[in-house]
Amino acid sequence: MKITVRSAAEADLPELLTLYSELNPDDAPLPESSADDIWAAMPRQQGRTVLVAHADGTMAGTADCIVMPNLTRGGRAILFVENVVVSDSFQRRGIGRQLMEAVVQLGESAGCYKVQLLSADDAYVHTFYEACGFKALAQGFRRYIP
Repeated sequence: MKITVRSAAEADLPELLTLYSELNPDDAPLPESSADDIWAAMPRQQGRTVLVAHADGTMAGTADCIVMPNLTRGGRAILFVENVVVSDSFQRRGIGRQLMEAVVQLGESAGCYKVQLLSADDAYVHTFYEACGFKALAQGFRRYIP
């Protein structure tokens, strides 16, 4: 199986929305006009990159990355990662690992001193991230806004 990872393009939006429906299956589908408006705004955000992984030509995974400038650590930025998903039908085939390698390469090329992400409380997912070289070093907090 040939796996490729690249930056997402506008034409990828329908497949991205399908992947996101696997990540958050209880979410109502986003109306097409809203998705189009949001997608149009995303590339205007400096440092924003949505990566997509393809397996034999089929979109199999994605990770949304943003480089945040930083006044500590010698001015080196931080790469934050959100909405990481590999389609259920493509899991355990190396796609997630290649996607995370691309994430780290993105951080390196942007001069970041770290890549940071939050993960659900899922032992399998934690084991995967640890196998990719990530370490659980901090406790995360969230406050959802209704």
